[in-house]
Amino acid sequence: MKALEMFYQKNCPYCKKAFNYINELQEENDVYRLISIKLTDEELEVDYADEFDYFHVPAFYINGRKAHEGAITKTELKEIFEEVLQ
Repeated sequence: MKALEMFYQKNCPYCKKAFNYINELQEENDVYRLISIKLTDEELEVDYADEFDYFHVPAFYINGRKAHEGAITKTELKEIFEEVLQ
């Protein structure tokens, strides 16, 4: 399984939607519960977040490669989960 990391901000409405989609997808398919997501609050871990090349949150990285940045749909998140499982 590949490593998945999500950069977010606590009060970001797009991040809140992404978290809701994560929960929904995990409810719909138990295999998605096996995916470990490293969560990084970019406001608390500024120096670490600055090491990555993104401008908008949520930002998703698979094995250190940017997979998505900014507002995300449930379908796009599902595609990320599927890639992580490969």
